[in-house]
Amino acid sequence: MNSFPEHLDVETIRADFPVLARTVRNGNPLVYLDSGATSHKPVQVLDAERSFYELHNSAAHRGTHLLGEEATDVYEGARRKTAAFLNAQPEESSCSPRTPPRRSTWSRTR
Repeated sequence: MNSFPEHLDVETIRADFPVLARTVRNGNPLVYLDSGATSHKPVQVLDAERSFYELHNSAAHRGTHLLGEEATDVYEGARRKTAAFLNAQPEESSCSPRTPPRRSTWSRTR
């Protein structure tokens, strides 16, 4: 009997994380529970990061050149999507660049 909610397709979610396709000792599937130390990224995040670094890598809100403008557009687009996911307005949320690599803290500002 599966104890997960009907809408939670664990196998589909696992498929989004390439590292979870690995088998470890005695052919067992990898289960990673140490997310406090390192969080693995789904393939969609890896693809988006690779695309950004290959095509738009520049400091957002810093440069007036084309790459700076593109980086700002990508950053603000991610901010809008994240705010919508959090049921907030983009101006109500902020992304702190001073967090450890690959982790950003989102907070409501009111």
